[in-house]
Amino acid sequence: MDTEEFRRHAHAFVDWMADYLDEIESYPVKAQVEPGDIAKRLPGAPPESGEPMEAIFRDFREVIVPGMTHWQHPNFFAYFPANSSPPSVLAEMLTATLGAQCMIWQTSPAAAELEGRVMEWLRQMIGLPEGFTGVIQDTASTATLCAILCARERASGFRTNEAGLDDAGVFTTYCSRETHSSVEKDVKIAGLGRENLRMIPTDDRFAMVPEALEDAIERDLAAGRTPTCVVATLGTTGASGVDPLAAIGEICGRHRVWLHVDAAWAGTALILPEQRWMIEGIEHADSFVFNPHKWMLTNFDCSAYFVRDVGALLRTFEILPEYLKTAEGDRVDNYRDWGIPLGRRFRALKLWFVIRSYGLAGLRAIIRGHIDMARALAREMADAGDFEILAPPTLSLFCFRFRPPAVTDPAEIDRLNQALLERLNASGALYLTHTRIREAYAIRFCIGQAGTAQRPVDAAWRRIRDTARALPGR
Repeated sequence: MDTEEFRRHAHAFVDWMADYLDEIESYPVKAQVEPGDIAKRLPGAPPESGEPMEAIFRDFREVIVPGMTHWQHPNFFAYFPANSSPPSVLAEMLTATLGAQCMIWQTSPAAAELEGRVMEWLRQMIGLPEGFTGVIQDTASTATLCAILCARERASGFRTNEAGLDDAGVFTTYCSRETHSSVEKDVKIAGLGRENLRMIPTDDRFAMVPEALEDAIERDLAAGRTPTCVVATLGTTGASGVDPLAAIGEICGRHRVWLHVDAAWAGTALILPEQRWMIEGIEHADSFVFNPHKWMLTNFDCSAYFVRDVGALLRTFEILPEYLKTAEGDRVDNYRDWGIPLGRRFRALKLWFVIRSYGLAGLRAIIRGHIDMARALAREMADAGDFEILAPPTLSLFCFRFRPPAVTDPAEIDRLNQALLERLNASGALYLTHTRIREAYAIRFCIGQAGTAQRPVDAAWRRIRDTARALPGR
């Protein structure tokens, strides 16, 4: 493909992209296909000869798009948002065109220096104190793994990277029962063992109980184990619990345990001054992560990871073979040493585009709007008489269930709500997911898509209410 052909197809693609954003509400939110439907329409072997781009793009529209769940749809209320925005998409186009591998400063000086500056902007935007230094990771799962590995190295005197874990003893990690499953996965990857992950009870606000954490640490110390890392969460996946950082941090300080704060989703809300209560006690933290690719209008993947001790991070990950040595030495930040992969995408560009395009005022207005809509809808549901709020909206996520007065059996209430969720998602009109709140089946409602406004929220509530009240057996 020469550049003139590229130009022609690129214009056609951009026209389709703009039409897609304009017409996204015409698509079913959740893909209305069965397992194997897409694969059956794809050839079993690659083509011997090249095909025209017109044919490839036609198959994209006719085969691929019908099998996509549309995360940018204003009626997407499932999981957490994975936001995009026109400025971010434009930046991704430029990033793909540049095709840079930004592993060290020398391979793309602008990428390295822009990342440093944008991460400092983010630190200021969310209210982290001076002393935190940021780097972009791909996901919060990776950032948390980095934190656990740094904690392991610090607890072992940086010996396990050299000698392995065989004679290192038992390193224990702590998180709440509401913490994201990635922590368990990271503990396994780090070689610390799932048996050495302590799930700490939560209170009626779904937040970690500090007294239970301290008891667990003291039991491990008495048994000769090494308490290594505590993962505190701001905005748990199931019910949006917020762990008390000040109390947890004091415990970590007394016992010299690394405190990592996972604010993957909720961290974006810290750009609102009224939400800074969530990081009271942040001065105790060793590391902090949140995902601009969730709620800050920035395409996946872009995870902001902050550390207090850059030296500990570098000592954990730095390897300097001859072929990666450059003349700049310590005068620059080579971000390949700040995490797990050697290769790095130019992620800072899209974040820079988003922050400059919307400004703090624009971003704050969007986030406040989502929070206000969630709180208003939760109140309306609670007033309906046959709906129950199981987890109120700390931010823009809450959990509810349909509970008609005539149905009292817990198993039957669960069955009704599972049937409700399946009918709603099968309609294609909206997309929701579920969790368990104190063993009860609950439906999550998370507002966070850039295009979500009051109209789709009101329409979703009408469909939820009408579908629930039409269920057989209610």
